[in-house]
Amino acid sequence: MPDRLNIFNNINRKGGVKMEKLIITAAICGAEVTKEDNPNLPITAEELAEDAVKAEKAGASIIHLHVRDEEGNPTQDGEVFKKAIDAMKERGVSAIIQPSTGGAAGMSFEERAQPIELKPEMATLDCGTTNFGDAIFVNDLPMMREFGKEMKRLNILPELECFEPGHVYNALQLDKENLLPNHLHFDMVLGVPGAMKASLKNLMFMVDLLPEGSTWTVAGVGRHELPLATHAILMGGHVRVGFEDNIYYKKGVLAESNAQLVERIARLAEELGREVATPDEAREILKIK
Repeated sequence: MPDRLNIFNNINRKGGVKMEKLIITAAICGAEVTKEDNPNLPITAEELAEDAVKAEKAGASIIHLHVRDEEGNPTQDGEVFKKAIDAMKERGVSAIIQPSTGGAAGMSFEERAQPIELKPEMATLDCGTTNFGDAIFVNDLPMMREFGKEMKRLNILPELECFEPGHVYNALQLDKENLLPNHLHFDMVLGVPGAMKASLKNLMFMVDLLPEGSTWTVAGVGRHELPLATHAILMGGHVRVGFEDNIYYKKGVLAESNAQLVERIARLAEELGREVATPDEAREILKIK
């Protein structure tokens, strides 16, 4: 694999570092967090839509979406996804809406695959089984192949979720089997209890496994969200923040909204000389047609 971390190969004629614009993903809800954890968590379609509007205004070009049932439990019900997505579009959200096909541990392929029938521009594709706290999140190769086939059939760009280095190799196996699109986009999810720990060393190792021409995002869990996001900005990667991964703004202080977390990344990117991508610019970077 080429050394993707040597950003100095991209130095432009003016002496600066030439990097594509930064894509910020807002993971606004998740499947595990509750209002007891943070009362600002959006759950209903109306709350999710309002949060998406604010996150996009703050700089997010992708809205990563989980939904909940009337009791606040995670669900993959296609109608619940549709209600939330329709509410977002009615409020003028132009960001890429990216449903999760992960759902929650224990769900079947048929249950988890429901939102992709809505034909979103993107959806997540989890690239391997992993320990997820006290649970086991099952993603064997046959299941991954089914997700790959369905997303390719519906012209959906998969975000390849990798919790471990081996998950990158699983994704490359799908690519070898012609089950993925020409452009590969990865999300390095680091810091999940039971999976790969969150550290700069581990992020650099995983990014170095990626093929030339692919793009990547990092999602640092909990207190690791901000430091890994900062490094991703400097490394030329992209960033995911939001209540799914972290409910605090700083130690002991709950975040007021997903937009507050997005706004901080946009501000850091500006200070570090990296422009933030608009939704249409994100589509261009990700080669979404």
